[in-house]
Amino acid sequence: MKRVAVVGFGFMGMTHTLNILQHTGLQLVAIVDNDPETIEKNLFAPGGNFSTGKIDPAVLKNINKYSNLHECLHDEELDAVHICVHTELHYEMAKLALLHFKHVLLEKPFTLDVKQAEELIELANRNNRILMVAHVVRFMPPYQKLKHWIDSKEFGELKFLSLTRISGIPGWGQWTEKQVSRTSGGALFDLNIHDIDFANYVLGPPSEIKCSYLPGGLSDNDYVSAMWSYADRDVHVKIEGGNTFHSNFPFQAGYMAQFEKASVVYSSSNGEIIRIADNQSIRDIPAGDAGEGYFNEIAYFAECLKNNTQPTECLPASSLESIKLCYNHLK
Repeated sequence: MKRVAVVGFGFMGMTHTLNILQHTGLQLVAIVDNDPETIEKNLFAPGGNFSTGKIDPAVLKNINKYSNLHECLHDEELDAVHICVHTELHYEMAKLALLHFKHVLLEKPFTLDVKQAEELIELANRNNRILMVAHVVRFMPPYQKLKHWIDSKEFGELKFLSLTRISGIPGWGQWTEKQVSRTSGGALFDLNIHDIDFANYVLGPPSEIKCSYLPGGLSDNDYVSAMWSYADRDVHVKIEGGNTFHSNFPFQAGYMAQFEKASVVYSSSNGEIIRIADNQSIRDIPAGDAGEGYFNEIAYFAECLKNNTQPTECLPASSLESIKLCYNHLK
């Protein structure tokens, strides 16, 4: 079993912890949080746009807790570190782990500073470590099905893809701290990046981006409406969403895709099905559980650890390209 630590025990740290505990090839040996005394209490605190599962507090009793990553890296024999802190600390924590020759699964967004991301990629390569950014949508079954249809051309060529992701402004955990919310990059880098990354993953970078955006509580770009076009093919992509709504506004995400022979639609508000329509009929197929994406991405990272192979389905260079694309929406 590969020995891992989770750094940061907010919503995403708890999500990683839960899925590590469920994976037979991983052993969670440590949790790092700036206040270790509150780790078990955090299990009962509100957080996140939706539930990703519950952790039995008894399971955490025998897991070592640390207030800083330095001490954890010194005391524990680790194979990898899952970094789930707020964006401003991504570079610092990932660099420290890589300098200690640990593999790293880093929550998205990579970093807001392109040069810092480039430095982390170079450091991982130099130290022969695996560095992967956790772009969970790539591993969600409803989106994996969409990628399969695009790649296989089962419904013909893709002509139009609309990706939507909407939530209320985060009102839990460290999001209530100005330092955290101010340095998050706003909805563009924290929320819309999911769909920007997925579109880039399945289609590559566009030739042109036309974008409008609105300010909100976190940044000047908390609501985004963008159209992508490609010079070398007849396909267009619309990316829309943000978190300008009130905190209790229900989270929703989904897609609509027009292929030559059929159109498909998926929404988290009716997340059990994907609807497929053509000119003669309409039918529903099982979507799969989008929440399984969190386990799937950790299982994929674990497989890379086991085989000592690079994460070809989610290379850090691809994650850096998604950061650059986010900035391109602001030009």
